[in-house]
Amino acid sequence: MTLSIGQLVAKRAEISPGKEAFVEHHRNLRLTFSKLDRRVNRTANMLAGLGITKGDRVSVLMANSAEFMDIYYALAKLGAVCVPLNWRLAVPELAYILADSDARALIYDGAFDAAAARLREPAQQLSELTIFIRNADDSDAGAHDFRSLCARSPEGQPELAGCDDDPLFIMYTSGTTGRPKGVVHTHKTMMWTLITLAATMEVSKDDRFITGMPMFHVGSLSTIMLGLYIGMTIISVTEFDPSDYWRQIEAEKVTTTLLVPAMMGAMVQVPERESCSHASLRWAMAGAAPVPVPLIEAYQAMNIDVHQVYGLTETCGPACMITGEEAMRRIGSAGKGFLHTDVRVVDDRGDDIGVGETGEIIVSADHVMTEYWNNPQATAEALREGWLYTGDAARVDEDGFIYIVDRIKDMIISGGENIYPAEVEEVIISHPAVVEAGVIGRADEKWGEVPVAFVVSSDATLSGPDILAYLDGKIARYKIPKVANIVDALPRTPSGKIMKQALREIGG
Repeated sequence: MTLSIGQLVAKRAEISPGKEAFVEHHRNLRLTFSKLDRRVNRTANMLAGLGITKGDRVSVLMANSAEFMDIYYALAKLGAVCVPLNWRLAVPELAYILADSDARALIYDGAFDAAAARLREPAQQLSELTIFIRNADDSDAGAHDFRSLCARSPEGQPELAGCDDDPLFIMYTSGTTGRPKGVVHTHKTMMWTLITLAATMEVSKDDRFITGMPMFHVGSLSTIMLGLYIGMTIISVTEFDPSDYWRQIEAEKVTTTLLVPAMMGAMVQVPERESCSHASLRWAMAGAAPVPVPLIEAYQAMNIDVHQVYGLTETCGPACMITGEEAMRRIGSAGKGFLHTDVRVVDDRGDDIGVGETGEIIVSADHVMTEYWNNPQATAEALREGWLYTGDAARVDEDGFIYIVDRIKDMIISGGENIYPAEVEEVIISHPAVVEAGVIGRADEKWGEVPVAFVVSSDATLSGPDILAYLDGKIARYKIPKVANIVDALPRTPSGKIMKQALREIGG
């Protein structure tokens, strides 16, 4: 059987033409599966007219919208490869991704005009073949007009060109070397993601799912695509606002959602929690970080179950899941593997650890990535003998439930965003007066964790605020440390590695 995401779009429109597929409440935009497919076809034919063909990488710098999904599905039909961009990144970070993926085109919202203008500058050294396409109400002489081109394009089905092991998207995730890595997923890995999610989660075609998570995140993108797979209605929020989220849950009779703990915490603090009806909302999926027990209890008091998930961009989302009831009995557990997903915790030799011991989580499934784009060394380190080595440390209880105990690679999760200290350290060290730097995560009530920096300087006048000001514009704001501490020296091991645990004990 051919596994094709583009074919899935057309088939769902054939089976459920009048079913509501996608809703943008703030724009009063409601699309049936039939209308969605026609929009996708127009977008695909427009892109083909601009020369986009199978295998071309097309980057997308857009907020959550129907247009984002039109582009994603259109590229799937053409066999081209979507490169979703985190719009919170700084221009140098975006330029690196565009260059590394050798993007044939950049499609962006008018809200990102300033970034697009800088990316067009010769100093960014992007390919002269890069096509700039702008989605906005007005026009810009520096880019093709997305809306007018789509309006003039035919609605007929383009020739489907992508399937099976053809790349579907490349999603960049920060790496410990300081440079982001492009996680490659294919039509096949995504189809197996949808099969796995549908087989494990409590969802059906009658559900109405709302997401405020950005579509450039794999958790949001995969769950939205689950709507297409099972015929479920997706309600999209452009920007998360806790009060508005409750209002939309009431207005759209939402039955399930995807959140991170920071979003969950914000939602229980607004008055709409009491004033808006949430009787339709059965459960919420929570990811990116463990959910504090008081938050689980708060949602259960509202008759909303919490299903915690552990996953990675490399697994296209799913790895482990635990329901709220089990989570209360097994505080801190990430649960067990999804259906069609094998999860183990192993020692340095690759052997399963004993109960209560600590090892590394490894995952084997048909929804695991195929490679890191253009990075065979990192691919070989992560994919070994059919298993993905996650770099996350965990232990297992006597019943096989997995508990995340640390991050082997020191990753910080702040408000659902991954931050790798090495990436931030590299930029800090580029300051001419900085000798060395170490970055750790500090617990934060609002964001879960925030980065904190320790800096050794050759200039006695350099201050912490000076460091933070230097970082502004060079990396995304969420990666900028909350505090930069100027210290005389960093604690190191005999081999020269920074002792991150010693920095954590210092605090800051």
